Amino acid sequence: MRFLELTPMLWVPDIKQTVTFYTEVLGFTCDNSSDEWQWASISRDTVVFMLAAPNEHMPYDRPKFTGSFYIRTDEINALWNELKDKVEIIYPIDNFEYGMREFAIKDNNGFMLQFGQEIETLQ
Repeated sequence: MRFLELTPMLWVPDIKQTVTFYTEVLGFTCDNSSDEWQWASISRDTVVFMLAAPNEHMPYDRPKFTGSFYIRTDEINALWNELKDKVEIIYPIDNFEYGMREFAIKDNNGFMLQFGQEIETLQ
């Protein structure tokens, strides 16, 4: 038996605002959405997130996640140049001793998104 993929489901207070951030700022596509279900699915290449409004099954007071979403890319410098003036930076682009060149931002809900590329693959 194999696990085939992981698709994070993010609870957000405003799905339309979050879809707009991910599509207009980060270049994702909204693949599917439902106002009735208060749900959307967004993707860029092989990265997929689902977005949902909080529901009665779990207490909810704000978006929260005690980690980050690490997204590997093949053109880290171009992505940094595209985003650096449009988003809230958590830490700027840098090379790290573990062999990655990366940076981190906050999305419109405060979730941390890290973007990285192996230094050896930089052109």
